Amino acid sequence: MAQRPIWRGHLRLALVSCPVALYNARHEREALHFHLINPATGNRIRMVTQDAETGDALRRGDLAKGYQFKKDHFLVLDDEDFESARTESSTVMKVDKFVEVGSIDPIYYDSSYYMAPDGKAADDVYGVLRQAMVETNKVALTRVVIARRERAILITPMSCGLVAHTLFEERDLNAADDVFEGAADQKTDGEMVKLAKQLIDRQVGTYDPADVEDRYETRLRAVIEAKLKGRGLDEAAPGAAEPDNVVDLMAALRKSLGQTTPAPAKAKASRKKA
Repeated sequence: MAQRPIWRGHLRLALVSCPVALYNARHEREALHFHLINPATGNRIRMVTQDAETGDALRRGDLAKGYQFKKDHFLVLDDEDFESARTESSTVMKVDKFVEVGSIDPIYYDSSYYMAPDGKAADDVYGVLRQAMVETNKVALTRVVIARRERAILITPMSCGLVAHTLFEERDLNAADDVFEGAADQKTDGEMVKLAKQLIDRQVGTYDPADVEDRYETRLRAVIEAKLKGRGLDEAAPGAAEPDNVVDLMAALRKSLGQTTPAPAKAKASRKKA
């Protein structure tokens, strides 16, 4: 079944406009889902939607959205209220600026959407814009309203089209300085860095989608399958790796590269005396 767009409108760059549509880049895979049950009976429990004060049961279709302006006091908003707040970015993504590829840290990335031309008439403008971004090594910043919330969007080219990434705001993220406490300013030993770079070069490879497989879920599925068959897993669960108490980082780096650690200078001197 063909995907349905989650947003349709126009991508605008100066006086150039291109009809585009956004499609979810990811889907809910067949992940493991669990229900809450009463272990005494084996029955599922039921979550009931009810009025917090009267206890009356309610249907979700009868509910409305409310903004709490003071404790236990709510202002009810309807569809017309939300519609009246529409902005240009509800239907048009206007490119605000272009920035260098890689200038925005991936920690700001939230959700990703495929941005496709909406109709054959858009193909030319779409193709030209994508190719220009590739050749200039630039990505575009814009805004769009999705699910009644305006989001900053980063548009990046990929091999077959454009991708729109919603971005977190600065206020959405915890302050990094409180965690790292100047770790990046720590002085490093040049020889150790050289050995670490050799170790990195030795393990350089090509990314494979299988690299990010959820191995825990794979094993959990095996546990469930084994229990359904009335037996436990034959293979013992791998234990947690014991952390190495590495005192000599230089020695550990050399050992990782298969190099012999040079003998301490004092030991060499004592052998010469003998």
